[in-house]
Amino acid sequence: MRRRVLIVEDERVLAEVLADNLREEGLEVAVARDGESALQLWQSSQPDLVILDVMLPRLSGLDVCRRMRTAGDRTPVLFLSAKGQPEERVEGLRVGGDDYMGKPFHLPELLLRVQNMLSRLEWGQEAYFRRAERGVEVAPAGLSFGGHQVDFRTWNATLADGRVEPLGEREIGILRLLAERAGEVVSRDEILDRVWGGDIFPSSRTVDNFIVRLRKLFEPDPAHPIYLHTVWGVGYRFTPEGTGPQFPDKPAQESA
Repeated sequence: MRRRVLIVEDERVLAEVLADNLREEGLEVAVARDGESALQLWQSSQPDLVILDVMLPRLSGLDVCRRMRTAGDRTPVLFLSAKGQPEERVEGLRVGGDDYMGKPFHLPELLLRVQNMLSRLEWGQEAYFRRAERGVEVAPAGLSFGGHQVDFRTWNATLADGRVEPLGEREIGILRLLAERAGEVVSRDEILDRVWGGDIFPSSRTVDNFIVRLRKLFEPDPAHPIYLHTVWGVGYRFTPEGTGPQFPDKPAQESA
């Protein structure tokens, strides 16, 4: 089955160029040219990826993404915008976007980003089937540890205290990878390769920042983690049953 991409872009020529190139990549493409039409088409077509312009008639791309995330939809979103300032990029990521490109952009780079984002969807499915073939017990729908419940379908975490927190694509990807390798050390480079793919911007420090965020959500004491351990100079290890660090980060305490 071919992957489906929804393009939301009010500039007709640009939308047509993107659609033609994505179809040449073997993808099914639908196009919406305003925010309200985008909401309707997003819900009806169930795309695998949305390329979403920020400045749209009737409803902004930020509002479109925010509404879909609030409704529990976790389809990957690549924002496009003529506004390329850091604060605008941060806002796009804050409302639930997974990537952000400023206009004008380099078309081959955009196509590569699209393929990388879609590839990560394939990796998750392939990992599930490989583990099933080996007879390994898998729980593709979610993860449970320490009284917390993570739903990989809705990208929501129900914490031990009852709070529900939305997670982003990277956070879900990191948790899924670490859970698949529970008890093992997973390097920062492997996390970058599996969760970010071929994106050119992330560094190993980016992984550390996401781990800090996850610890704040799931650890009783983020400064002294019992689930998400740092292995100094290498990467991270997930211990679902919760233990003290077996591979100390530093003599004093662990930190990302």
